Amino acid sequence: MAAKPNMTIVLATRNQGKLKEFQEILKNFPVEIKSLQDFATIPEVVEDGRTFDDNAYKKASFTAKVLGIPAIADDSGLVVEALDGAPGIYSARYAGENATDRDNIQKLLKELEGKTNRRAAFECVISIAVPSGPALTYEGRCEGEIISEPRGEGGFGYDPVFYYPGFGKTFAEADMAEKNSISHRGKALAEFVSEFDKALIWLQQRVAEMKPPKPDHSQFEHNDWSQPKMV
Repeated sequence: MAAKPNMTIVLATRNQGKLKEFQEILKNFPVEIKSLQDFATIPEVVEDGRTFDDNAYKKASFTAKVLGIPAIADDSGLVVEALDGAPGIYSARYAGENATDRDNIQKLLKELEGKTNRRAAFECVISIAVPSGPALTYEGRCEGEIISEPRGEGGFGYDPVFYYPGFGKTFAEADMAEKNSISHRGKALAEFVSEFDKALIWLQQRVAEMKPPKPDHSQFEHNDWSQPKMV
């Protein structure tokens, strides 16, 4: 049975699927997980960091400061050794701002033409921040290689061309349980959940530090509230 919530944490996303995922994995902790859909519209965060860590922290910290409660955010993508780490933080828009998964894959395969080094990795960073700025970070990484043409009907993004040697197939050919057991996101989430009891204590301490001290009532002892206020 889940503990009664004593802290609200906002997930910096409007994706209801992602919200349900976090609500499920944290259901046994005394927290209530909300998404940006539960609040008035706030400005979009410009993801201009140089790393996944930068962008995850920026989204979490910005959201926490604007809403005044702890926030969680993540950032992830594909890094390819022969392309000096590209597409990296631009994974979702590698072929342009409105690129589809197919567009991004086609560009990736074009860039790798003639290259023998096909090593690549998916990386994910999860950041949980408090309004005052400090944050905790959790990371996951899954190594594989890029094949020459898409295989499989499942997954999304670069999954059809990301071959995982341990399975002998691409992420798009693996079922969800297989993929989650070794994926970058699965590893980051597993670390996050395994440490969340400690993270919750840390959050409670940081939030308590934000609260202003109770007033010293001696400062009011000479006030006579029965007298009319002079204006």
